[in-house]
Amino acid sequence: MPKLLLILGLSILLSVEGYFGYQLHKLSAQQKEAKEEYSNINNITAGLFSVKQWRDKVSGIVNHQIRDFKLTAKQKKELQKEVEQIILALIDKAEALLNKPKKTIGGKIKKFAIKTFVNTDKIRAKAPGFAKTILAEVDDPDRKNQLGKMAMSKFNALERAEYLDSTVAATKAATEKIYKKYGVSSNEELNKKLFSSLSRISVETYRYSFAMLGCIVVVLSLWWIFRKRTDLHATLFIMSLMFAFILLAIGLTASMIEVDARIKALDFVLLGEHVVFENQVLFFQSKSILDVVKVLISQPTSDSVFVGVLILIFSILFPVMKLSATGVHLLSKKKIAENRIIKYFAFYSGKWSMADVIVIAILMVYIGLNGLLDSQLKSLNIQSDDLNVMTTNNTALQPGFIIFISFVLYGLILSTILKFISPHDCD
Repeated sequence: MPKLLLILGLSILLSVEGYFGYQLHKLSAQQKEAKEEYSNINNITAGLFSVKQWRDKVSGIVNHQIRDFKLTAKQKKELQKEVEQIILALIDKAEALLNKPKKTIGGKIKKFAIKTFVNTDKIRAKAPGFAKTILAEVDDPDRKNQLGKMAMSKFNALERAEYLDSTVAATKAATEKIYKKYGVSSNEELNKKLFSSLSRISVETYRYSFAMLGCIVVVLSLWWIFRKRTDLHATLFIMSLMFAFILLAIGLTASMIEVDARIKALDFVLLGEHVVFENQVLFFQSKSILDVVKVLISQPTSDSVFVGVLILIFSILFPVMKLSATGVHLLSKKKIAENRIIKYFAFYSGKWSMADVIVIAILMVYIGLNGLLDSQLKSLNIQSDDLNVMTTNNTALQPGFIIFISFVLYGLILSTILKFISPHDCD
């Protein structure tokens, strides 16, 4: 009866941990997808390096500057003097050209006619009136609207030219697909939705991660409670292995590390107005251990494939074989339990398993990348009156790392327990 109750209780707890693990795996995939979509929409190639973004921002400034352009009384007076000087200079230039000696009869006749019927002094006297009329035309609202339309027509022509670029067209199609998926019509709306969704997912992933660890704590507590009940040890150990397999599966498939570098804000002044680009993603990658193995094996170079195969064998297959061998060793008869292969994987394969090495490697990669990105991005920061650039490094370890390191520690504890409870030779 105690054995049946123990199996029933641990089966329920195992189901609970499996549910937590499934939810964590699903949320990790959702988080990766949402962040990849965010990075694609806000990538520097679609923002700071995008002709469309520059066209939209600059055209708005130009249109605003032209239509709201106003001259003060002092500026009008000074500008009128400048226009008068230009008109007088043009009259002098024309008169100088007219006074040049003419070699042909036709030229001489034209010169005589102009001198006879055109009084340049009267034209000079009218220069202030001409200047005043020109300024009135410049300051006329209708003229400003026409000038604004002329300027906007150039930007519209640029927009039409974009459709000739297949890359721009593909980016536009992908963006509209994401807009449709989230039911939005602009980057601002999409970013707002993604921020809200990612905040919720982050909280829930850590909640499920710690809930899984809570289940493991319960299992280890049962070992302490039933440490003297040798009749329950085999059952408890086999059930404990099931928990280890769930930890391993989630640790291998959930994201372990995210590398995220971006320009938080770029702000500069153009024609007296601020042009701002925010959250421009420079680089984003989110990978699990299985993702790393897939990427390495899919590479065309042999050295990458070799490293991928090594990680697959020693960090994934070896831990699975070790867990399986410990269960076989404990439940089988003496002949099978003391088989060299079974005993090797159950007790000696730990020195070849690189699961703990992977944990250290991921941690060192995180520390190294974090420091490198911080130093490189810091060199891009600029603070001045006309230009401000702020960068940010959002590289972080993910819940998958917590689960995988928990599996490594839990596996070491189970290996130690097996040596104490095994009825067979462990040497």
